[in-house]
Parts: sequence; structure tokens; C-alpha cells
Amino acid sequence: MISVELAAALRRAGLPWTPAEFDRFAVIGRDGDAVPFVIAEMPASLVMLHGELAIAFHGASEWALDHVLHSEVVWLPDEAQLREAIEGYLAPHEPLELQRGAAGYRCRAGRHSGSGSTAAEAYGHTLLAVLVARQ
Repeated sequence: MISVELAAALRRAGLPWTPAEFDRFAVIGRDGDAVPFVIAEMPASLVMLHGELAIAFHGASEWALDHVLHSEVVWLPDEAQLREAIEGYLAPHEPLELQRGAAGYRCRAGRHSGSGSTAAEAYGHTLLAVLVARQ
């Protein structure tokens, strides 16, 4: 998963997001910045029940936040979503490559590239370079 900071930079650079089920996001400007949430019809969480790990299903969130506005959250796209976003900006003949080395991952998409400790971070930094170049 990419960092909230990289996700916020992608948002500022113009990455569009139409929320969909199973998308991850983080609330910005509140104490929960580092906590990823998942859009789901039926939330589930891990709890200890009589000393045993259990999965609890909830019809409503347990904490006081009833809702947040789309403008108050930042999307945390996964590796596949980042790759698909990059592909959407590339011409059919432009290559999209991901390489893994001792220092981490490096992605190249046409004239743009990025690196990171995970494939998702490398895709994220590459997508950011693509978006910034389009501005």
C-alpha cells in the first residue's frame, strides 16, 4: 500500500477517483491519517472473543464518525489500480515496465519513471511523474 503522503500528492496532481467497493482510503486532516479504511457493504473487524481471535461483523461503525465527505479523504490505490491508471495515460506503443532489484522496485512508463521499496510505491511515483508532466 502506498503512503498517505504519496496518495495526497497524486490527488493534488489530478488523479481522479470515483469511489468503489473495496477501495482503500484515509481520512485527511484528522487524527486517523495513518489508518486505512475500506469501502464495504458489510464492515468486519478482528476482535478477541473469550481469548480467541474472531471476525466481528457490524452494521454500523463503532466509533463516533458517522460520515466523511469525499473531499476529506484521500484514495489509497493498490498496485493494480496504480498500474491501470498509468496504462490509461500511455499510448499503445509506450512500454510499462517494473523491475525489482536489491534497492527495491523501479517502474518505467514511456518517458517517466519512479522507484520505491514496494511495487505499489514505484507505480505511485511513476504515476505522479506522469500526472505532473501533464499539468
